[in-house]
Amino acid sequence: MEGIMEKKEEIVKKEEVIIIIAEDDQGHASLIVKNLERAGFRNSFLHFKNGQEVLDFLFQRGKGPHRVSGKAYLLLLDIRMPRVDGVEVLRQIKDDPELCKIPVIMVTTTDDPREVENCHKVGCSVYITKPVDYDKFVDAIRKLGLFLTVVRVPKINGET
Repeated sequence: MEGIMEKKEEIVKKEEVIIIIAEDDQGHASLIVKNLERAGFRNSFLHFKNGQEVLDFLFQRGKGPHRVSGKAYLLLLDIRMPRVDGVEVLRQIKDDPELCKIPVIMVTTTDDPREVENCHKVGCSVYITKPVDYDKFVDAIRKLGLFLTVVRVPKINGET
């Protein structure tokens, strides 16, 4: 088991993926970061509280921080957010020839099958329903962390 953990640490550190968390609930965002770190992630995390902030960052608009070319990003995206909802954020990302490479994982309380299907049609990579129960939510994020240790994320300029 120790060898597996060392290998996992090696994988996580080797990948320079910046994890963007688009979540208007600060408690959920903190829980996601905390449990991904517990899963061994030492990546950089960026937290945005609404969809417009995410779009401004990715499309390099406005005064705020902007993405950097040549970096790999992964987006954990809530659906129900202020200003611009997660589905519209997903749509704009997937419609852009450069940004469409960003893996988008929907992490949301919405479990409506129509919403799940719509997100997959628009282009989400994975759809995770946030359990209402705290322990189940922690477990879901832990499993997400395990999943992310084996995923390769392309850099935004198309390099791998």
